[in-house]
Amino acid sequence: MGTTQYDIKQIGEQVKAKSEPFRLLLQQIRQVIVGQDDLLHKMLVGLLSNGHILIEGVPGLAKTTAVSCLAAGIHTGFQRLQFTPDLLPADLIGTMIYRPQDGQFVVQKGPIFSNLILADEINRAPAKVQSALLEAMQERQVTIGRQTFPLEEPFLVLATQNPIEQEGTYPLPEAQVDRFMLKLIVSYPNRSQEREILDRMSTTNPHRSIQPVMEPAAIQQARAVVDEIYIDDKIKDYIVDLVVATRDPVAASVPVEGLIQYGASPRATIYLTLGAKANAFLAGRGYVVPQDVKDVALDVLRHRVIVTYEAEAEEKSAADVVRAILDHVPVP
Repeated sequence: MGTTQYDIKQIGEQVKAKSEPFRLLLQQIRQVIVGQDDLLHKMLVGLLSNGHILIEGVPGLAKTTAVSCLAAGIHTGFQRLQFTPDLLPADLIGTMIYRPQDGQFVVQKGPIFSNLILADEINRAPAKVQSALLEAMQERQVTIGRQTFPLEEPFLVLATQNPIEQEGTYPLPEAQVDRFMLKLIVSYPNRSQEREILDRMSTTNPHRSIQPVMEPAAIQQARAVVDEIYIDDKIKDYIVDLVVATRDPVAASVPVEGLIQYGASPRATIYLTLGAKANAFLAGRGYVVPQDVKDVALDVLRHRVIVTYEAEAEEKSAADVVRAILDHVPVP
């Protein structure tokens, strides 16, 4: 049974009502963050889609501040975890502690038991810590000793990494990178934004307080509406065409032959669909248009497409390959 025009209109009305807290949240964050529109928008897409986010950029571009502001605008738990080479899994998830008075081992829960987790400089922690984080991200649960504890919703990991300083870092394994819904690249502000940063922030105490404007329940309600957003079969086919083109570009007539070593996993299909729906929600629409898919495609695919040595020799990045696919796959 197809979705009727009436259903789409009804969903549209729900979208308008439920997306209001997100507009208020964005207003609060903008009191501190200058520019970075794409980063702020995509953080909300991740929040709505229940997808973890990897943020990459050189130091000083307000990556950590943006995540802290997002958390401050929501009545919810927030933990900042500074990843270092000597971090242990117990520092993240917790451990069993012996209580001498009654001879019992009790669970001491770690900082991962929160809602929004900022994993700062995630690529500085060793493999054991990454695997502990992986279980929390994928299964939304944590195992300490023989006990398994579910994590409270909303649970979202926003991780940052610095692309220029590779000394003392551990490259994230492909399996872990694939767990992130979006990989966002933060760039330098333009000249007028830089000037605004100077005017607003060059004081000895630049921090402004952000008022919490959203309850966790509003996120759950908004996600329920995002699930209902209408997506046409032609757009579903377009999403599948984009993902399949990363695996077999020749069949899709995309001129990137020999540049792709591995294509995107089925997670890309799921996240492209969810991301497009969340994008439509933030635009106040009850239906997905092809541009919604294009808006999130680069951030969903760039870390899932692994390029060959030939591509690196030609100085072609995964982002260049994804852009070529977006340019050549027919849009419905």
